[in-house]
Amino acid sequence: MAEPEEKPAPEEPRLVVDDDWKSQVEAEKIAAEQMRQQSNAAEEGEEEKSAADEATEIPPASFTMLISMISTQAVMSLGQFADPSQEEKPQVNLQLAKHNIDMLGVLEEKTKGNLETDESQLLSNALHELRMLYVATLNQGSPPAES
Repeated sequence: MAEPEEKPAPEEPRLVVDDDWKSQVEAEKIAAEQMRQQSNAAEEGEEEKSAADEATEIPPASFTMLISMISTQAVMSLGQFADPSQEEKPQVNLQLAKHNIDMLGVLEEKTKGNLETDESQLLSNALHELRMLYVATLNQGSPPAES
């Protein structure tokens, strides 16, 4: 009879101990702290710059910006989007929305004949859209919110 072949024993996994890992981790901690300090210093410099930059980023006052600002307030009051300064769902305040829409109406009445064609068209379109949105919101059964 033939003798069975002997199979080589599987290699046992070797455990490699890296004695230098502690010093490597310490070096990484020091490097991370240095980067954090540099980042903080850069942010402090950027905060000073950003305050100055923000003042220059404000768009110039214009009739278009006025219409946009009042329209945005009305849309927000109609619950179309939330106030970014508050982290809650959009709130419906029909009284405030109506007030903002009425303010645009006053502007339309008082500036009639004194606007350029595109300004007049912008105001007219904004009023139409906001009035339609107001009626749609009112028809949804949203109770008027108290201010």
